[in-house]
This record gives sequence, structure tokens and C-alpha cells, in this order.
Amino acid sequence: MRKQRFFCVYIMSSRSRNLYTGVTNNLHRRAWEHKNHLIDGFTSRYNIDRLVYYESFVTIAGAIAREKEIKAWRREKRVRLIEGMNPSWADLAEDWYR
Repeated sequence: MRKQRFFCVYIMSSRSRNLYTGVTNNLHRRAWEHKNHLIDGFTSRYNIDRLVYYESFVTIAGAIAREKEIKAWRREKRVRLIEGMNPSWADLAEDWYR
């Protein structure tokens, strides 16, 4: 029997609320990479290291389609999405690595 695999669309934020939307097949690993600035570019440059939102999907196609949908939204709509799940903008991965 194969292990069920999940794919996640996630939104990371900096303390000043700069946002980054991505997709991954391993949310724990990917959040750790962002937190430790192992990914060069936008997230490292703007200190985007707080997981504030995620959704799980059974297929990569579904996750990628949702990522594209969210990335096409205006910022205000992304903020409403985050606040619907996480009104205080808490780091959802804060305790994962202790």
C-alpha cells in the first residue's frame, strides 16, 4: 500500500506582512527552509519566514491551480484569506522544530 501524498499551497509572511505564496509536497521542510533563509531571492531578502496560511491537496495539479489563483488575487483578497484561517497572523509553524 502506498503512503498517501499531499501537496500544499502556503503563504509565508514577514513581520511587516510582505507575502509569498508557494506550493510544496513537504510543508514542514519548506517552512524550515524559509525560516532558515535557505532559499535565495524574495523570501530571504524580505525576511519572509512566518507560515500564516496553508491548504492541502491530493494532487499536484490541484495545488498548482490554487497557487496560480491566489497569486492572481489582489493583496486585499489574500489578506482576507489569511485572516479567515489565522486572524492574528500567528506563525503556524512556530512550534514545529522544537
